[in-house]
Amino acid sequence: MTIPSARVAAGNAEAAIRGRRSTIRLAEPAPGPDELLDLLTAAATAPDHGQLRPWRMIAISGDARARLAQAAAEAAPTAAVAQRITAKHLRAPLLLALVFQPRDHPTIPRWEQLAATSAMATTLLLLLDARGWGGVWFGGPYPDAPQVRKHLGIGDGEQLLGYLYVGTPIPSEVTRPRAAADVRSKLRWLGDTAICERSAISPTSEASWSRNGTGARSRVPKGNLTTAEASNTPDQVV
Repeated sequence: MTIPSARVAAGNAEAAIRGRRSTIRLAEPAPGPDELLDLLTAAATAPDHGQLRPWRMIAISGDARARLAQAAAEAAPTAAVAQRITAKHLRAPLLLALVFQPRDHPTIPRWEQLAATSAMATTLLLLLDARGWGGVWFGGPYPDAPQVRKHLGIGDGEQLLGYLYVGTPIPSEVTRPRAAADVRSKLRWLGDTAICERSAISPTSEASWSRNGTGARSRVPKGNLTTAEASNTPDQVV
């Protein structure tokens, strides 16, 4: 890929990320099995330390949605709640149950595997949006209820992380505006004071990376950093 075409691709990707919104009102149709497999293959390229793929998905459509709704309704405390839960399962033509399958691994902890699963799901939502489909990630209802786990075949070592509701956006739905987030307080830059002085970021005297006399990068031992800072040094990148 040439540099200009790479820039165009990057611009398209950024536009897709900035423009994506969760779509609540969804109608038929939804992606079929072949397209869903293609989308899932692409989503599986999301950051995944060790490429463990610690997840699986269950596609639920047609009458299977009503059967899942019945299982969830059995966990409801009242008949009125059960009725509302049943309706929620029918809000989209396709539900994708996201199942987390953590593995025992000597160097890849559970939290990294959960992060990889979330990255895959987020990437899938972006891909769906880029192809004109609508989607939203809901956590429930009752993902931990024994009735739901049994109905979907969730194993003892697995966790249901909710559902991706997928379908065609209803044309009448107006895209909700979203103000740009002020993330300045979320970023702490360690090291180069000159860079910080040219931005809105406050520099800090403690650096995890510094420049030695030859201009090469030198590492500050983790023991000199706080726990949070040490966890963000390069050998912990997912």
